[in-house]
Amino acid sequence: MRTVEKACAKLNLGLDTPYRHKDGKIEWNMIMTSIELSDYVEIVTEKGNGISVHCNRVFLPQDHRNLAYQAAFLLKKKFGIQQKVDIHIRKNIPVAAGMGGGSSDAAAVIRGLNRLWDLHMTDQEMATFGLQLDSDVPYCVYSQTAMVTGKGDNIELMPKLPKMYFVIVKPKVSVSTPEILNKIDYDKLEHVNVNELAAAVETQDYDQIVSHMGNVLEPLSSKHHSEIKKIKEKFEKYGADSAQMSGTGPTVFGICRTENQAKHIFNSIRGFCSEVYIVRPV
Repeated sequence: MRTVEKACAKLNLGLDTPYRHKDGKIEWNMIMTSIELSDYVEIVTEKGNGISVHCNRVFLPQDHRNLAYQAAFLLKKKFGIQQKVDIHIRKNIPVAAGMGGGSSDAAAVIRGLNRLWDLHMTDQEMATFGLQLDSDVPYCVYSQTAMVTGKGDNIELMPKLPKMYFVIVKPKVSVSTPEILNKIDYDKLEHVNVNELAAAVETQDYDQIVSHMGNVLEPLSSKHHSEIKKIKEKFEKYGADSAQMSGTGPTVFGICRTENQAKHIFNSIRGFCSEVYIVRPV
């Protein structure tokens, strides 16, 4: 049997972390949205055993280190499934970019196998299952605008964002998420008021959304990667309404009210970076 799942990239409109749990896990308070930029995950099941992962980006791990592989492995184990699983990932989302590409691929595998194997897992059950893989997987199961709290497992769905455009810039550097998270000093964080951003999303107020966006990890990542600050300065120069880092970086996105505004910024910036995109929220 065969299915193809769309795996959307995500952006953090608001990201804060109030504390770290005793087990080392991060407590999150985030507003996340999914965007048009997507990977496509083909899943084929047949008689036999084993799991294989194939990807058009040959430098990505295609074994047990890949979250998509781990998702299939753990589902097979949980439900006692004896079938071969072939996973083919067409990668469009930038890698190690703070956009949840690997997590979204894993969530796509969970959704796809849930359907192919008639597992009858609800969205909530798939999200809970996905938490053992990565803190972004539960959100990626839903892939729509949401408030995400706890260790990533509390998902409160929100209205679709009002009309807007994102210009996304991924510099050539890559950021290690564990490395950044391990460097958090909670005594020095300048916290983001995610609740005010959530209220703006609920009322569909574009100006207030722009005003209350923020990422508490941006100063930390910018300290180690000067490209982040330089890209933000270009967004400001070319007229974005706001710009900030997504996740732990290094991707920076500018937010625009109109498509013409986004195209102007896109054309102005793409000479400086090779990975530049115009997208809308889904």
